[in-house]
Amino acid sequence: MHDASPPTHPSAPPGPPSSGPPPSAPLAHGLKQRHLTMLGLGGVIGAGLFVGSGAGIAVAGPAVVVSYLLAGTLAMLVMRMLGEMSAAMPASGSFSVHAERALGRWAGFSVGWLYWFMLVVVLAVEATAAAQIAHGWVPAVDQWLWVLLFMVVFTAANLTAVKNFGEFEFWFAALKVLAIVAFLVLGLLAVFGLLPDTGAVGTAHLTGQGGFLPNGWEGVVSGVLTVVFAFGGLEVVTIAAAETDDPARAVGRAVRSAVVRILFFYVGSMLVIVTVLPWTAQKAGISPYVKVLDSIGVPSAGQIMNIVVFVALLSALNANLYGSSRMVFSLAERGEAPRGLLKVSGGSAGGGGVPRRAVLASVAFGFVSVLLNLRWPDTVFLHMLNSVGAVLLFVWGMIAASQLRLRRRLEREAPGALTLRMWCFPYLTWATLAGLLAVLLLMLTDEAARPQVLWSSGATGLVLLVAAVREARAKP
Repeated sequence: MHDASPPTHPSAPPGPPSSGPPPSAPLAHGLKQRHLTMLGLGGVIGAGLFVGSGAGIAVAGPAVVVSYLLAGTLAMLVMRMLGEMSAAMPASGSFSVHAERALGRWAGFSVGWLYWFMLVVVLAVEATAAAQIAHGWVPAVDQWLWVLLFMVVFTAANLTAVKNFGEFEFWFAALKVLAIVAFLVLGLLAVFGLLPDTGAVGTAHLTGQGGFLPNGWEGVVSGVLTVVFAFGGLEVVTIAAAETDDPARAVGRAVRSAVVRILFFYVGSMLVIVTVLPWTAQKAGISPYVKVLDSIGVPSAGQIMNIVVFVALLSALNANLYGSSRMVFSLAERGEAPRGLLKVSGGSAGGGGVPRRAVLASVAFGFVSVLLNLRWPDTVFLHMLNSVGAVLLFVWGMIAASQLRLRRRLEREAPGALTLRMWCFPYLTWATLAGLLAVLLLMLTDEAARPQVLWSSGATGLVLLVAAVREARAKP
């Protein structure tokens, strides 16, 4: 069997035949349902929402709500497809394994390595941004020392036991979810004039300053390009599901509970922001959440949001280190990465079953990325960051293409494994692919986004070339 881990459902369809390495020691099942559920809820709530949303408001105005609705719907459809495949065929390599089963080894190799590269590069941005916040609090400690501390702490957490990753993410996610819920409650109270010394805001800001569509539908489209990548990160839920006691049930429950609630958090908080304050008050790079909290009289709003953003960055760093290590471990299991990465720690289920070499390989490249970010943020690292800027769209496209193939196969060979089904198959799957292609083409027409598409296309082309050479050499 040429899979990252064997399917748990007895009638799951077989993957492509392989003469790859023998099965490695199994990963531990140290994650609980509460870990996975909270990871699904909080894993995608990050600095892109708390800070980056200001850029979306600046280009779309109040209609940023529509931008988030469109981008969130696209992400929700992708997660539904991924949830369907992961519930039927759970594996630590998730969509990389599904792509291999559906389209061939070249697809699993390509999407797996591109996703790994994306995570370890973005990890540098998160570590550096968190260090900048911490340095502002404690200026006596240099920024690079904060980066080193964060990397060491989360490397240690990921090396010891998977339950440590789960606990870190559970509490990080809980704080982020609590912050969003508190913001929504305070915002609604402000809208209806139920806070002390405030009058009802009403809907004047939704229709003033140029109306709901101050920049027209072009602004909405620009908003989609700005916010769509904020939804990246949900994929880790399906990777983590393989390390629960009941992967098929766990991933189904996590996906069902996460996608709609996350859409509610994103769209709901944007609606509150553009209702409480005029959209012209927002600026790119400045958290709109801080501006709203300041306007309604919440003391130390800036520091409160700094703490939330700090936690969000550390949470993303932890999740990316986990996801990258499991992805490269899965690649090694299928013979697509060095076999030395298959080493799994021994011991009980609580402390064993951790792919330590895969963790160290991922964090090593993460350290390199951090050093490049600290030394050459506007040259070498910027090119690296651009080279993964649009990779998420490629990953989502491969998820949709894989689901098109595997859904038919599952209906023929293992209909009982389809415990979670994609809506309106295959029409919404095709619509999702069209939506992803539209976003990619629109990015090409956008001067700011074009470099990301071009550099990411180059990185994708290089990986596809390596995959093609490997396929050619493997043929007798």
